[in-house]
Amino acid sequence: MSPSLYDLPAPECAAALIGVGLFVEGVGGTIVETEAYRPDDPASHSFAGRTARNGAMFGPVGCAYVYRSYGLHWCFNIVCGDPGSAVLIRALAPEAGLEAMRVRRRMEGLKDLCRGPGRLCQALGLEARHDGAHLSQPPFRLVASKTCPDLVTGPRIGISRGVDTPWRFGLRGSAFLSRAFRP
Repeated sequence: MSPSLYDLPAPECAAALIGVGLFVEGVGGTIVETEAYRPDDPASHSFAGRTARNGAMFGPVGCAYVYRSYGLHWCFNIVCGDPGSAVLIRALAPEAGLEAMRVRRRMEGLKDLCRGPGRLCQALGLEARHDGAHLSQPPFRLVASKTCPDLVTGPRIGISRGVDTPWRFGLRGSAFLSRAFRP
């Protein structure tokens, strides 16, 4: 992956990450859904400034921002653009390390292994210890897309502020999206 990808503003980076391969210790697949967040966005964790929880968002671009959502599920973001900006990885199409994913998720089917940020983190084994880690270093490996993916965009989901901002990006027609895009 070109390090310049992470220098893009969050919405552009989020769109560019669709079709990229994401692997953690060899387990992963193709990113099919993302959401962008910026520090001037009321839905962003960085909107109120730097805290102990969101500190990684203000670190170098290309680092992981991993946090627990509602005290239940881990969520994985890639720090990009301006300080306080990040891209939430919402879903990927599982391709490698399927047995490890199935064991971690305690399920057999493929469709729900990595649909949604919490499921994705559980399948890839992402947790607090990955917060602040740089994606150019193990256990991470990102692989550039060989094609130009057909994107669909729409409003972000699972938030209460900034809900109409169309910074959710997906791979059109993917069976692995966390939720279908509205027409």
